[in-house]
Amino acid sequence: MRRHIRKFLPDHEAILANRWLAPFENTLLHPRLWHLNRHSAAGAVAAGMFCGLIPGPLQMLGAAICAVMFRVNLPLAMLTTLYTNPFTIVPLYIVAYALGQWALPGEGKGFVPPPEPGDEGLFAWMHAVIDWMIGLGAPLAFGLVLLASALAIAGYFAVRLAWRIYLLRAWRQRSQRFAS
Repeated sequence: MRRHIRKFLPDHEAILANRWLAPFENTLLHPRLWHLNRHSAAGAVAAGMFCGLIPGPLQMLGAAICAVMFRVNLPLAMLTTLYTNPFTIVPLYIVAYALGQWALPGEGKGFVPPPEPGDEGLFAWMHAVIDWMIGLGAPLAFGLVLLASALAIAGYFAVRLAWRIYLLRAWRQRSQRFAS
């Protein structure tokens, strides 16, 4: 399993040769950021799952910062953020909003679509959309944190379980090979 994943990971020489990464050489060349084992893989998936719900294009940056802080596999953490894409982000945010409404009773009035542009003009419509977004604020923000945490925990334990199953099968096959 590690051999298949390692094909896609850069090596230390490639990192050293990149002139843009030279200022971060001491941080980015820490061995635990590039080593792939059950601890670093599970932590990387958890970091990527959590940071995948960060709004905007800052998901990979957040995953990289988390990987450096927690010393987990950097490329896997950044790759894991790709579970959010234009097709999945809207359903995930709707689920996060519903979680936020459930966790914060009395906040928000249910999900209503944004106001349609009318005859009052562009600025009045933009003001109405901003008011609508602020109304979603507390349930959505808290729901995003709850959903990101739940996905991170689920991802962490799923990787640990998958790694354990893989090891048990490998040990069983090896013992059967040596027994015959």
